[in-house]
Amino acid sequence: MQSSTTESSEGAVANVGLTAAGGGRPEGGWSTDSTRAVVEQFLQRLGEGDPERVAALFAERVDWMIAENPAVPWMRPRSTREDVAGHFAELAAGTLPEEAGNTVEAVIVAGGEAVVTGRLSGAVRATGKRFESPFALRLVVEDGLITTYRVYEDSLAVAAAFAV
Repeated sequence: MQSSTTESSEGAVANVGLTAAGGGRPEGGWSTDSTRAVVEQFLQRLGEGDPERVAALFAERVDWMIAENPAVPWMRPRSTREDVAGHFAELAAGTLPEEAGNTVEAVIVAGGEAVVTGRLSGAVRATGKRFESPFALRLVVEDGLITTYRVYEDSLAVAAAFAV
C-alpha cells in the first residue's frame, strides 16, 4: 500500500493509508514522496509571497480551475506559468498581508496527486473588508511540476469583501 501524509496546522505529519491507481505511481512513475516534496515547496513559497518563485513550480501549460468572479481580479481563468505568476501577484496586490490568516489543516498525497485543505482569511485592500473561507486545493504533479491546480473555496465571501 502506498502511504501518504496528513499534515495539521501544527505541522505534525501522520501517515494515511491510500493507494492510487497503479500501485501509487501515476504514468511516468511519479512517486508520492516526489509529489509531497513539490507540494511542500509550493506551500513554503506561497508563504514567502514571491509570485515568480511560486510560478516556477508550475508546468508551462496548466490545467487551472478557480471559480471565476468578475468582482475579484485574481479569480479568472489561467493557462500558463506566466498566468500563474500573475494570479499570485494580483492576489498579493489586492489583499492586506497583515490580515492574512491562512491555515493548512491537511495534506493528502497519493502518487502524482495531492489535496490540501484548510482555512483562508484576509482583507481586501480596496475596502478593508475581511473574508474567510474553508478551502480545498487539488494539485497534480508530473515530472516535478504542477500541471493541475483546482481551488474550491467560498468565492462569494471573497467577492462580498470587494463590495463598497
